Amino acid sequence: MMRYDNLIQPDNAQAATPIHVTDKACFETWLAQQSDSARAAIKAQKFEGNANDLAILPGDKPGEWSVVAGVSDMAVPGVWHLAKAAESLPEGTYRLVDYDASDAMVGWILGQYRFQEYLSEPKLVGPRVLLVREPARIPAAEMQAAATALVRDLVNRPASDLGPNALEAEAKRIAKSYKADVTVTTGEALETGYPLIHAVGKAAARAHAPRLIEMEWGDPRHPRIAIVGKGITFDSGGLDIKPASGMRLMKKDMGGAAHALALAELIMAAHLPVRLHMLVAAAENSIAGDAMRPGDIIKSRKGLTVEIDNTDAEGRLVLADALTKAIQDKAELIIDFATLTGAARVALGPDLPAMFSNDEQIANAMLAASKAASDPLWRMPLWAPYMEMLDSDIADISNSGGAFAGAVTAALFLHKFVPDDVPWVHLDTFAWRPTGKPGRPKGGEALGLRAVFRYLTETYPVG
Repeated sequence: MMRYDNLIQPDNAQAATPIHVTDKACFETWLAQQSDSARAAIKAQKFEGNANDLAILPGDKPGEWSVVAGVSDMAVPGVWHLAKAAESLPEGTYRLVDYDASDAMVGWILGQYRFQEYLSEPKLVGPRVLLVREPARIPAAEMQAAATALVRDLVNRPASDLGPNALEAEAKRIAKSYKADVTVTTGEALETGYPLIHAVGKAAARAHAPRLIEMEWGDPRHPRIAIVGKGITFDSGGLDIKPASGMRLMKKDMGGAAHALALAELIMAAHLPVRLHMLVAAAENSIAGDAMRPGDIIKSRKGLTVEIDNTDAEGRLVLADALTKAIQDKAELIIDFATLTGAARVALGPDLPAMFSNDEQIANAMLAASKAASDPLWRMPLWAPYMEMLDSDIADISNSGGAFAGAVTAALFLHKFVPDDVPWVHLDTFAWRPTGKPGRPKGGEALGLRAVFRYLTETYPVG
């Protein structure tokens, strides 16, 4: 298990390999100040200051050397500026020359992330430690990197090892560290109290039985916020079965739950002055004789009847019951994470979570926080006229809106369970990176996590 609390350390003049930082605009000026041997090495390695490029420079004494790292813009701190260096350099201790690590501390740590739990011969590389002149920023960087790594680890695990029971165990592990309370609803209590969650997960094997996992923490006098996560640990599509190509990555359909768990841990670790209520609706959308059928009508916890138009539109169902519980428990703000629709990916691609909100002020603040955290979100509309796409002839609402505006109609379905007077933000995130980038390997990914945490720390400051 990788540790995240030893990769950034205060610079107390320890022995370390220097890292020079430049960008394309400053490269020629920087190069002119270097020695003849350094310029020769730079030329031989064809280094020109481009982002994510590295070059090794000879030192004055045998065995000494230094590094030059290219970044996109030296004037603008970037989370991923040093990720390539952390990923590529050998084990050792490094120091930045005339450059503050700033937000790049997170990227330095995550540049060393590897998911190797299932490799018989993992590729072991020793730690690359960065010495920084900003020791006060180290704890926050470590917390955010560890939270991101938790999301990646959970999403990367196969569904055979990560069912609803494993999400429950993870919630209990986190809760124990912060003396939070966990409540789990299963079996008959789930069927009667949360019928949509039960309907989605009832066809799964007993070991992967559906459940609602709740965690509570904090002073009851503080503002009550609810963090809700979609925890579909595997999505076959149900009787409206997915094709093989669509099912291949469906171990990641619990990515919303992974974000909710990681964010809950961040909130508690940072001691934010809130009353936290985390809810994970956990189920496996499987196929068996008792599976939910197209055309079934199910009464939700709220009392609204839902006609099942498509059993593959199951995430919104489990979220609806969880959102209702958050409302009943008097949440003052609700934020949900879900790998909800392929339509959001068609519209925005893999890197941009679609954000929907019923509160203009919060939506604008969330977008500003996402920019400040270098964790982009893109707001999409809760376009009320499209609610008619969810009309049912025989129930209060249908669970699928058809081929058009799929991300919008999914959000509108959820909005049906959240009253306008309760501020709510819905993030339709991918939780996956199809191609690797420095510090961001292919696989499970936290997308929107740091943005939301930044918003919460600004809205509920400590002290």
